[in-house]
This record gives sequence, structure tokens and C-alpha cells, in this order.
Amino acid sequence: MAIASVPGQDRAKRLLQGMLRSGKIAHAYLFAGPQGSGRSAMAQAFAMTLLCERGGDDACGECLTCRKVEHGNHPDLHRIVPDGQTVKIDQIRELQRELSYRSAGSQRKIYVIEAAETMTVQAANSLLKFLEEPPSPVVAILIAPSEQAMLPTIVSRTQHVPFTPGDPKAMEALLVREGTPPLIAKSVVHLSAGFEAARALAAENWFAEIRNVVIQLGREIPSRFPGVLLTAQTQVFKTDLAEHTDILLQLFALWYRDMIYVMTGREERLVFPDQAEWLSKQAWTRSVHAWTRSMEAALSAVRRIKANVQPQLAFEQFLVTSAQTAV
Repeated sequence: MAIASVPGQDRAKRLLQGMLRSGKIAHAYLFAGPQGSGRSAMAQAFAMTLLCERGGDDACGECLTCRKVEHGNHPDLHRIVPDGQTVKIDQIRELQRELSYRSAGSQRKIYVIEAAETMTVQAANSLLKFLEEPPSPVVAILIAPSEQAMLPTIVSRTQHVPFTPGDPKAMEALLVREGTPPLIAKSVVHLSAGFEAARALAAENWFAEIRNVVIQLGREIPSRFPGVLLTAQTQVFKTDLAEHTDILLQLFALWYRDMIYVMTGREERLVFPDQAEWLSKQAWTRSVHAWTRSMEAALSAVRRIKANVQPQLAFEQFLVTSAQTAV
């Protein structure tokens, strides 16, 4: 993948390609931004460009070196991912050992550390020593959600490359051009920080099903409580969809936001445009404040699940709160 082919992230592209054109390559970079925003794809593209036999400010994608990077078997490109929940000191030590060997032929050795914020204290300190006295020519690419998630001493020794959430309309248009059904594309872009994440979510077979469940439950909550609790149990928690309760709740937040859009005359922003007729009737049965409370209840349930509350309990409490929200 070439730098130019990574969707969005124009600022990151300008920074990296400017350095490539000037020849001023830092020894370490921090690609900081939300998961799914294209950090990993850009790291791959930048590494490919640095190793490309033709040089320049972007990879050719055709030379033997580029093909090796694309296929994940270039001997001078090393990638570290968490071992379980963290990146451990043994992984950093093994990396240092690998980088001490002579290059296989390219001018640089490159290493990419995914989820660098998960490094243990020992691993981070070991890496810090490596960054303070980097072997030449070695380039490090650390991937993390933000500068604040990393040790300040590591951040100070890296070149910051910021990644921002993608533009939903642009991502939606690109997904549709690739063949994603329009309604699915419209939904996933509002649940994803970037095109990579949106594309991956759209490709999940369960996503269309869980969207339909939101529509079914959303229609039942106003008129079939507490019966909707039984529907949720049979449609979600007795199926594999239970594994995606967080996505279900995030879609519910968008469902209630659509109610607010109807009431404020912004129907063109609906995430559920196929439900516009029903939404336009139901929206006026409550106040904007009430719909906002329901939306906040859905997002609160997502946070509770992340805090290890049992998903079914969090979801059922959300349903109760939503049903009881007064006009």
C-alpha cells in the first residue's frame, strides 16, 4: 500500500512525504490517533516507502522490496503486537537483538510497535534506552491512541504524526463505491474512527442483523415494555449477537439522535433513513431533552460494559431507563 492510497489523513501524508522529499528522516515516530483511523496502514505504507528500491516520496508498490513488505516477509521490517494484553520486555529485548544484525540489503531497518501504550514499565524503559542511543540506520514507528497514553520521556524522543477521525460523508461515499450497501455504509461510518475500521465493521456478517435488531427493539420500547426485555433476550442474548452488545448500544445512541434530528429539521443526517416515516411520527411523542437522556443512557451502558459490568445487565438497565424517560 502506498502512502497516497491510505484513505484520508491528509495532514499525516503531508508531514511524512515532506520528510521523505527533504531526506530528513527521524529515528522514531509516534503515530497517534484513534484505533481504525489508518495508523497501521500508514505505518505499512511509510515503511514500504522507506525501503522502496526506487526511492521518492511514495512507494512504487512494484519492486521486489515493496512486494516483500506487502506480503509481510521483508527481513528488515519488524512488527511487534501485544503478547496478550501488553507488550512485554522480552519482546523489546528480542527486537533489539534482531536489530543488532546487519541489514539484509536495504539501507534501513524499521520496526513498528502496535498498541505501544500497552508496554509494561520494564518494556517502556528498555525501549527508552534504545531510543536514546538508536543504532543507525534504524527507524521506529510507535502506534498509540494519543501522546498522553505514552511515557513523556518516550514522546519527547519521537516525531509526532497526528491521526484524526475520518469524515463520515467521505468514508460513506468510498464504502459505497467499493460495494457496501448504502444503509450499512451510513451506519458503520458513525461507529468508526477511520476508514479501516468502517470497512472492517461493514464486512462483518452480523452487522446487518444487529442493525435490524436495533430497529425492532427501538420500535417496541415505546409500546411493548416490559415485553421488549423478552425480545432482547431471545434476539440478542440467546444468540452470538450478545458478543456485540457495545455496538448494539452505540447504534441505539444513533437511533435516538435521529429522533432529535427529526425534531430539529435535519432529516438529511439520519443514520436510519429507511425508518424516516416511523421516526417522524414517534419523535414528537417526547421532548428533545427526553431523547437526549435516552441517548446518554445508551452511551452510559457502553461505558459500564467497558468497566466490566455484565453486558446483559447493562443493556436491560438501558432498556428500562429508555422506556421510563418521561415526555
